[in-house]
Amino acid sequence: MAVLILGGAGYIGSHTVYEFLDKGCEVIVADNLQSGHMQALHPDAKFYRGDIRDKEFLDNLFKKENIDSIIHFAANSLVGESMQDPLKYYDNNLYGTMVLLKSMVENNIKKIVFSSTAATYGEPENIPILETDRTNPTNTYGETKLSMEKMFKWVSLAHGVNFVSLRYFNACGAHKSGKIGEDHSPETHLIPIVLQVANKKRESINIYGDDYDTPDGTCIRDYIHVCDLASAHYLALEYLNKGGESNIFNLGNGVGFSVKEVIEASRKVTGDKIPAVVSERRAGDPARLIASSDKARNVLGWQPQYTNLEEIIQTAWIWHKKHPEGYKS
Repeated sequence: MAVLILGGAGYIGSHTVYEFLDKGCEVIVADNLQSGHMQALHPDAKFYRGDIRDKEFLDNLFKKENIDSIIHFAANSLVGESMQDPLKYYDNNLYGTMVLLKSMVENNIKKIVFSSTAATYGEPENIPILETDRTNPTNTYGETKLSMEKMFKWVSLAHGVNFVSLRYFNACGAHKSGKIGEDHSPETHLIPIVLQVANKKRESINIYGDDYDTPDGTCIRDYIHVCDLASAHYLALEYLNKGGESNIFNLGNGVGFSVKEVIEASRKVTGDKIPAVVSERRAGDPARLIASSDKARNVLGWQPQYTNLEEIIQTAWIWHKKHPEGYKS
């Protein structure tokens, strides 16, 4: 039986493909390559190019391949873009998932692990954030992901499709082989943007506000290595395979690092001065976002391997140094 990884040519998806293949699984990847990269595909995974909004494509795939379970990364994920073009996010994320679930029900596929986000919480009421905390998204991206979770819940109750939703925090780092890494266009994540400065692709890094109620005045985030996220998807599917009921888990290190700490760690790793410029706060940036991952550790047996910030940045730097233009390099 094969695992279908939707969006397996993307950043987290491609690392998850490597993880499942390392564990001896048969892996099939489907991706429309809207934001994924052919170069990120593992040569041992069978690839189909197609879109989850295309039910005929999905039905044919399910009839052709002996697929037992699905890992779902196929979604748009840029917060800023989601506020400027909300209908794009409802179309791809919500409508696409509806079509996928309809095809899963008709083809009797009963297990799915879903890539969700900390953006489902909105402004946190507590630190660290628990799965039981109130969900009140502050952007369209988070709203569509939360709506997808609710769709899974009701379809699970009606049709017995068991799901695990993984709400993760700031994905970062790259595969230890240096073969795959982070390449978004536009790039919005802090660590790759900082490393672009070290790679002479930018003159400086902007710090958006240094007057937050944090030790050094800059925002604090929970950075979780992409390979640790990949291992969580494998463990989540194992959990479902053993009869686990539908569930939601946070994924984070449980430790926060400030913007200034990330920049300083990047200076140490790269040996570059990395000039930083303080500018105005961005609207909607919470001062702290840190996850409690106790539930994932206790229920799934998940244990992040990358907990040192410099080590995380080192894996990213190996990738970015080799690929200054991303996969075009």
